[in-house]
Amino acid sequence: MLNSKSFLTVDFGAGSLKLAEFELNEAGGLRLKQYAFKSLGSEGAQEATREATIQKALQDLITEKAIRSKNVNVCAPGFQVFSKFVKLPPVDTSKVTQIIQYEAQQNVPFPLAEVVWDYQILGSTPTGELEVLLVAIKADIVEGLFRVAESAGLHLQLADVSPAALCNAFRYNYGDLEDCTMLLDIGAKTSNLLFFEKGKVYSRSINLGANSITQDFANESKLPFPEAEQKKISEGFVSLGGAYEEPENAHQAAISKIARQFMTRLHIQVNQTMQFYRGQQGGSAPQRLFLSGGASIMPYTAQFFAEKLNVPVEYFNPLRNVQIDPAINLEELARVAHSLGEVVGLGLRNLAHCPVELNLMPESTLNWVQFNQKKPYLIATIFSLVAVIFASGLLFDKLATVNQDELDKLKADIQPLQNRATAFNKAHGDLKNSQKDAQQIASWIEDRYYWGDVMTELHNVLLQVESETGNSLHTSTGVWIERFISDPTADSQATLNPNGGMMDPMMNMNRGQPTGDPATVQLGPDGQPLPVKPATNDVGVVTLQCRAVNLTGTASANTDIAYALERALKEDAMFSKDETHLAGNINVDETTGTFTFGMTLKLKKPIKL
Repeated sequence: MLNSKSFLTVDFGAGSLKLAEFELNEAGGLRLKQYAFKSLGSEGAQEATREATIQKALQDLITEKAIRSKNVNVCAPGFQVFSKFVKLPPVDTSKVTQIIQYEAQQNVPFPLAEVVWDYQILGSTPTGELEVLLVAIKADIVEGLFRVAESAGLHLQLADVSPAALCNAFRYNYGDLEDCTMLLDIGAKTSNLLFFEKGKVYSRSINLGANSITQDFANESKLPFPEAEQKKISEGFVSLGGAYEEPENAHQAAISKIARQFMTRLHIQVNQTMQFYRGQQGGSAPQRLFLSGGASIMPYTAQFFAEKLNVPVEYFNPLRNVQIDPAINLEELARVAHSLGEVVGLGLRNLAHCPVELNLMPESTLNWVQFNQKKPYLIATIFSLVAVIFASGLLFDKLATVNQDELDKLKADIQPLQNRATAFNKAHGDLKNSQKDAQQIASWIEDRYYWGDVMTELHNVLLQVESETGNSLHTSTGVWIERFISDPTADSQATLNPNGGMMDPMMNMNRGQPTGDPATVQLGPDGQPLPVKPATNDVGVVTLQCRAVNLTGTASANTDIAYALERALKEDAMFSKDETHLAGNINVDETTGTFTFGMTLKLKKPIKL
């Protein structure tokens, strides 16, 4: 039932917390009463400090804005959410849930007992296949959001995810667009890319966010992360590329170059997703692009994507069909409207119907919410019972003995409840300790996937080098990795042998020889061998043997390709610029029409084995 009571929506993003207060207007639509932003800094993107950071930010905003609304809809950021589009064969509707649960077991990268998951059927293909959006999130993450809301005195009504909230906001404001449209939301840690076409929707979360611009700039300029973030916001822009003159301000020059490199990587991912959408999802070519998210307003971002994608680019306005309270400053609101897509989408969930309606509330949280809703009635019932007993005692003095017996019985009934309360408090303390242990284990598990991130980044760099060298040399080029050697010791490096092959320190270990520099054992003053520093399982240096198509027919072509790969790896955020370099010589293999060369990589973050 619609009413005019106001309610809150909160987007717990990786880089900032966005809050909005809405109410339903006379026409049954949304009216924005007020809004607020709070930066979370680098602590907001780290699991160990995230909950305490967002809890303080939420309480600060509620106090600052004097908010009295209690009901809240919240949204989890993309980097904490798993989402996937799956196609199901035509089946009877009674079997859909069973089949989707099987798909969830196959696709969700965590045991289903540890996650909260939901799905929505978005439509069907001409052949009758069902198009389903599957979304999952770790249950402890949602429980953390519940604790944050409860600590601020709020009642959590539903937990949504950013892609679904953006989808609802776009459909509500741009429902008149039927041809293929893209929405690119550039966040702090991840970016969301959505496609809309004739009632059809497809989305993908891209593991690239604007925090990487800040981090790279902070590393290069030796500035703290908060100061680097402030300079990025106040002075940064996307370099136009080409022969444009660099700005005189050194910080602006550095930020613009780093920002263009980031946007280039993001464009590669967007382009690959467009090809997948058209090839595998049967979609049409996009006719326009809408930009949203805090990082999208960096100057020349729209021009960059307009040039790269060759489509019109404009900024997403999620308030297009939302009524604005007269007390809100429209000029200030216009500057941040593009970042309010998630909170508007959350607000629309309080209307009659939305295109995507997911609720990732775990059963434990739902039970607690229901208990809180019934608590006033339970308290009223208990008070009524006590009042009746007291009145009966005054009116029927002769029944005092009976009342005493009933009171003793009531105390006997309460005692087990008190014992349960004590046991519950102990179990709750144990649960907190287990959650701390689980967070540590989760960080270890995260390291297991870092190898895949390194391989993916190398793949992207190779594609970039092939594209750049192919364009500059006006011919087709090909570069690939023939051998990949990791060194489990922190300080040793694999090297190229004189014949162009690789010498693996691990082979030396297998022969009983020390890895790295084959130095002799050092002796102390007493003539006894000094203790050997124990080896670690961290891999900080890897050596590649690369092979590429031989272009000796073009002057210095092979050298250009090798140096292009070296330059691209030095500029990559995963590798150390100073300690990443070519290794060995360029050796041409006339029999295969290729040439080989070595490359030593220094990882900024060692890989744990």
